[in-house]
Amino acid sequence: MTNYENIKLTSAEIGTLWTEYVNGTMTDCINKYMYSIIEDESIKKTFEDAINIFANQKQEIDQFIKNEGFPVPVGFTDANINMEAPRLFTDIFCFQYLHIMILHGLIGHITSLSASTRKDLRQMYDSFDNDGKRMFHQTIDLLLEKGKFQRDPLFYPADNVEFIKNKDFADGLLSTNRTIVATEIVNLSFNLKKNIMAKTLSIAFGQVVQSKEVRKFLEDSQNTADDHIQLLSKILKNDNLPSPASFETEVTTSQVAPFSDKLMLYHIGLLYQVGQVYHGAGLASSMRADLVVTYERVILKNIAVAKDWFDIMVKNKWLEQPPLAPNRTEIMRDK
Repeated sequence: MTNYENIKLTSAEIGTLWTEYVNGTMTDCINKYMYSIIEDESIKKTFEDAINIFANQKQEIDQFIKNEGFPVPVGFTDANINMEAPRLFTDIFCFQYLHIMILHGLIGHITSLSASTRKDLRQMYDSFDNDGKRMFHQTIDLLLEKGKFQRDPLFYPADNVEFIKNKDFADGLLSTNRTIVATEIVNLSFNLKKNIMAKTLSIAFGQVVQSKEVRKFLEDSQNTADDHIQLLSKILKNDNLPSPASFETEVTTSQVAPFSDKLMLYHIGLLYQVGQVYHGAGLASSMRADLVVTYERVILKNIAVAKDWFDIMVKNKWLEQPPLAPNRTEIMRDK
């Protein structure tokens, strides 16, 4: 049997472990608070499963990092949760949140798996992916059962296969010569749902955050997400297609913070970082000029938001530094 511990992990493998740990501990804090306020027993049971799954995953990640001689990240702990805080979200929002974050987790696990070479690490991410897929099916089934799953627009089948006949198919900047195609709706839908989640959490966190500077950032984040929603929804509306419903009414009027300012700010920043992946995919899959321009505008705005987020995180010493490559120049100078 191979002794994998004698095979050093690559920089990419260490990077994925670090990211999985920090982001996982953050989501775990949110899940624990939501579990404490949820009244619906079926939803509560799903959150219990999610919490237990991550507890096991955290131990495995922790051991890999320690075996490699790296310090285990601080991430987020129970110190970042106020379990005495009153309800900030409805049960349904909590469940919608869990479903969205499971989607993010699935993408993260696949990214980590694709960056891994060592067999024991690949096996671990395989098991994480299986856990995520099981939870994905579980959340969709329960959302469908409760009539709360938001389906994408329906199309009616054409009689025959058709081929693009001319370059006008890619027009749309000055005029719309064709309606949107199904492959473009895939990313429009994902991007709308992610921005709706970012807007809702920005509103909720803005109500309870202590720092005025962070509150101002959350107000800007809310406005940015809303601008993105309007831009993307307009494309669907122009073709008489529905947009996903918003979640603002699923936030209560509580002003007591269930989480630390650090956690809330980090979470919004993470949503914008993940959002860039979806915006990039939307840009790459767009075959209409107006869609390309819309995604470019969204991406540029997100870059500005990310810079403001980074500045505040660094100023407050809240941003944990990932493992760095050795600086050979400094090492030679110190000799």
